[in-house]
Amino acid sequence: MLSDDSSGGGGTRPQALLLPFFGGHVLGRGVRVSTRSVLDVLARAGVAETAARSALSRMGDHGLLERHRRGRKVYLGLTARARGILDDGEIRIWRDGVVNERWDGTWTLLGFTVPESQRRQRHLLRSRLLWAGFGSLQGGLWIAPSPVDIDTVLDGIEAARHVKVFEARAVAPTDVDDLVDGAWDLDGLAKNYHRFLDRWSAEPPGAGTADALALQLQLTADWLQVLRADPRLPARHLPAGWPAQAAQRRFRTLHAELEPHARAIAFAVLDTVPETDDEGGH
Repeated sequence: MLSDDSSGGGGTRPQALLLPFFGGHVLGRGVRVSTRSVLDVLARAGVAETAARSALSRMGDHGLLERHRRGRKVYLGLTARARGILDDGEIRIWRDGVVNERWDGTWTLLGFTVPESQRRQRHLLRSRLLWAGFGSLQGGLWIAPSPVDIDTVLDGIEAARHVKVFEARAVAPTDVDDLVDGAWDLDGLAKNYHRFLDRWSAEPPGAGTADALALQLQLTADWLQVLRADPRLPARHLPAGWPAQAAQRRFRTLHAELEPHARAIAFAVLDTVPETDDEGGH
């Protein structure tokens, strides 16, 4: 998963807004969208044009966007890699629960030792493991509380040849509650959810007005940022009063309330052409 950190309590990085934008308004619709209208949408969210253009350029450099010229306009289309990333995000947002209610006790164990000369690859591997729900058990041993699509996690990582993967079950004298508490920062995860609830607990200003699209993109970007850090731990090994499900309900309720207004604005603002229209080439 491409990293696109939010800046916490301040503004959100443009790319963090672009991912929910393309996921919500381009993915699966068979269209390309003009660069100008993408810039207009980000401007509604308070993003300066120079920052927005830079973010779009980085997405192109990462192989996520293709440029198609049609007359004097440039239209942006999603690559296969972008569709895979956005599909994964859609699953995390809408299909997966924020806690693992049906865990069967199986752990995925992954070990690696990456040479210092491949430090960048090691950092990329760790980022992928965190997104996939792994926690650091000890040393180079990582653990996840569910089956993991390892091929997807390791796709394109040169350090994959240093990785070994197993499935296992904990046995006595292992205390699984202690294991979970040691491998993941439960206090930090809970704080992420509480911050989300604090920020979005009240009806946001502008709901139902011209700000609805920008608000929905910010809401989804914030929610993705919380999900990115959450491994979906087994419900029976989480502390009492775990806030994840309350936050998920709030996200889904507010997203649904904003949806008709945001969709109407997007319909009016976005300039799109069919993906099959290749007039003018790349």
